[in-house]
Amino acid sequence: MKHLLIKLLHALARRVIAKYRPIVVAITGSVGKTAAKEAVYAAIKKKFKTRRSRGNYNTDIGVPLAIFDIDWKPGRSPIRWCAVLLRAASLLVRPCSYAKVLVLEMGADKPGDIAALTAIAPPDIAVITAISAAHTEQFGDIAGVAKEKGTLFKAVRPDGWIVVNRDNAEVAKLADKSNAQKAAYGLAEAEGVDVFASDIRVSETNDAETGIAGMSFKVHAAGSVTPVLIRNALGSHWAYPALVAASVAGILGVNMVEVAEGLGELKLEPGRMRIVPGIKRTTIIDDTYNASPASVKAALQASADLYRPGTVFAVLGDMLELGSLSEGEHRAIGKLVASLGIDVLITVGERARDMARGAREAGMAEERVFEFGTTQEAGLFVQNRMEKGDLVLVKGSQGMHMEKIVKEIMAEPRRANELLVRQSAEWLAH
Repeated sequence: MKHLLIKLLHALARRVIAKYRPIVVAITGSVGKTAAKEAVYAAIKKKFKTRRSRGNYNTDIGVPLAIFDIDWKPGRSPIRWCAVLLRAASLLVRPCSYAKVLVLEMGADKPGDIAALTAIAPPDIAVITAISAAHTEQFGDIAGVAKEKGTLFKAVRPDGWIVVNRDNAEVAKLADKSNAQKAAYGLAEAEGVDVFASDIRVSETNDAETGIAGMSFKVHAAGSVTPVLIRNALGSHWAYPALVAASVAGILGVNMVEVAEGLGELKLEPGRMRIVPGIKRTTIIDDTYNASPASVKAALQASADLYRPGTVFAVLGDMLELGSLSEGEHRAIGKLVASLGIDVLITVGERARDMARGAREAGMAEERVFEFGTTQEAGLFVQNRMEKGDLVLVKGSQGMHMEKIVKEIMAEPRRANELLVRQSAEWLAH
């Protein structure tokens, strides 16, 4: 029954795309998909009527729902699924003012996923944010990930564009094989880079309890230099979604002043390097949405770079779906924690024990490394250890529910529904 429903959704979604012919901006990658999608939407929405996939609507069901402009999950309700089909039918039958630009996030958990999604909505502009070790349990290795993600560049319409991260070797290799028009970006000025950033730094403020306004930098594009502030964000990697947005906006003819204004209004999704005030006047970096080796490394680097007078804690859960790469990747993270000088490592889960082993192997003192089996134990432990001025990074794969730790130590737990990821009744029941 589910298989038939998905086939029907795909058929209806293809017909909607064929009828309205929106400019399709398709975004995939091992990390940074959602941030790039939201940044592109923020940058161009004032210039064009734009629609984007909400939340993590990036699957064989989520993408059609995004095309139908549905931002709620039907679940197992027959009534809600009837409402979905009626919405799709109405788009096909009745006159409708549809979006000019459609920004779609496309995920891949197994081989063939990207091909199935691009068959629904062939991209006019394709973005691969980065390729790294993620979902390697299904793809075998990074080469398998690259092959799957590379399907997006191959699916671009004949007169379309690909947006290329020149800082990621795997993406650059895929781009070099493509005959599509190219717009390239990177963190620094270099040959073959059209859009780049400079003066990347943490912007401080007295208006926020944490003292952090967000990440500021300058975007260089088409001969112009435009200052940008991503509010409440942390980490130099936040420049990447802004560069994606500037690249896509440039293709569509949006000027950089409008891009900067849009990015200044960008609202960060919960659980993605979001600054949250903690108890005892501490600062939490909430990066609990998900975890891969690349995203954990970026989060650790950002935490180490942020000066705070107190103790820096890294509370890290299992990185799931890594298959045979799991032990080595977890150990590598532990060694990075030690090399960055982070004060305390707290691991949660069986796989994350390899992080603890890696940290000890790299010379981190035994009394600074702690291992727990559950989020509840880890949350109580860090709550008792935290003191004024401390910084706490919390990160782990979706299945680890690390947001429970953030809720345990945040200053305003009553705002959990607003600030934290996965606060629906369905998730909280897990």
